[in-house]
Amino acid sequence: MSKGIFVTGTGTDVGKTFVTALITRKLWKHGLNAGYYKPVLSGAQRKNGKLIPGDADYVCKISGLEKDPNSLVSYIYETAVSPHLASKIEQKPIEMQKIISDFEKIKEGFDYITVEGSGGIVCPLRIDDQTIMLSDVIKALSLDVILVAPAALGTINSTVLTVEYAKQNEISIKGIIFNCYERDNFLHKDNKRQIAYITGIPIIACVDSNANDMEIDAEILEKLYREI
Repeated sequence: MSKGIFVTGTGTDVGKTFVTALITRKLWKHGLNAGYYKPVLSGAQRKNGKLIPGDADYVCKISGLEKDPNSLVSYIYETAVSPHLASKIEQKPIEMQKIISDFEKIKEGFDYITVEGSGGIVCPLRIDDQTIMLSDVIKALSLDVILVAPAALGTINSTVLTVEYAKQNEISIKGIIFNCYERDNFLHKDNKRQIAYITGIPIIACVDSNANDMEIDAEILEKLYREI
């Protein structure tokens, strides 16, 4: 049986893809059969007439995962806006059943699967005759969460709000990873202390912007994944 976890962030461009790539790479280097899946991606680049899902492409290159990036993403949109809007503009509505079905197929090839979300945990994927939020996907896939947060000013508010939203939706956050963390920065160090105190959730890693690895034991990381 496979094990999985969901990586979300406190917002857009906080480093979810970067951290997900490091997580997948860490597991691979530890000898574990680790894979990747992203339900929805917007803002894809077109090369030679083909849309390339940049996040999946990046994770594959950094982690060493030898897969076609397009096969790891259910919905790929060229328009660089929120998924619910991109899907309307490009007239390709998101269906929860396809996400579940694709996830089930992809996870069969891996012992550990890391799922990367779009934007933050309150990201809308579809709002018309039905509503699908990113949190609905997390629950439908029965996954716990690793939360990626920036280390800079303002992160206490956005991180605590994300944690509280997750609690309200009965989503378990197993750990927080700080991105662009400067170890000699007094503000970053204080943010780390205060968020751990306020939320009660462990800070499992702090990653600087040029990192090529994460300072967390693979055995500890592995235990965050749950059977699915």
